[in-house]
Amino acid sequence: MTDTVQDLIASAAALVVGLALGWAVRAAAARRGRTREQRFFGLPDGSECVLVTHRDTASAHWSIPRHDALALLGLAAAVENCGAHAEIAPHDTGLQGFGARTEFCVGDPTAHRRLASHMANLLPGVAVHPGDETGADRGTFTVGGTAYRAEPGAVEYVLVARLTGGEGGRPVFLAAGQRPVTHRAAVRHLVRNRARLARKYGVDGSFCLLLKISNSQAYGPDVVEVVADVTKTAMSVTPPSRRAGKGD
Repeated sequence: MTDTVQDLIASAAALVVGLALGWAVRAAAARRGRTREQRFFGLPDGSECVLVTHRDTASAHWSIPRHDALALLGLAAAVENCGAHAEIAPHDTGLQGFGARTEFCVGDPTAHRRLASHMANLLPGVAVHPGDETGADRGTFTVGGTAYRAEPGAVEYVLVARLTGGEGGRPVFLAAGQRPVTHRAAVRHLVRNRARLARKYGVDGSFCLLLKISNSQAYGPDVVEVVADVTKTAMSVTPPSRRAGKGD
């Protein structure tokens, strides 16, 4: 066997070994990433979760607003990537307490009963204005004494949160916004930034972010800005004087 042939064989063997090692490293990294994602969402292989939404009040029949439906589809894809299974449940049906399985609550807290209950219990520092007789200021958030009012189609706000508690330790995720387009924006932010959020808050950590959606009339859910990390304020009990000022 000539030296040239030996060199070719050695080069080919080195290439095969290099490719195998590269594949193994990438596979291991993918497994670690999937494991972190499963821990962040509280969705181990074969587990179950529930997506809780409310119906479109403009419809006489049970239906989900278009942007809410698209938000749920985005969540369903994340659930599937974790190897878990999702169930969709209306907000006003009897559901067990939280913690036993991962829960995603998406909607308007002035109309979504379960979402409103979660916010009252887990985010006591957030006040949501129910609106007056004319509907003015409906959905206005007050956090830390600052009111965040919606200007439909121009400026709207949404809270996205990961919270833990209850028996079982599985997280509940909230996308609580002022219009359906904001719910979709919140879910996008959560899914797209899950790795960064897990690094910042820990795969088992809690957080609450206030997002602003600008010019949704033209751009839909695409122009999103993180206004503030309101975790500490939202999870603290707000003094009565501040609660009374919501929407003022």
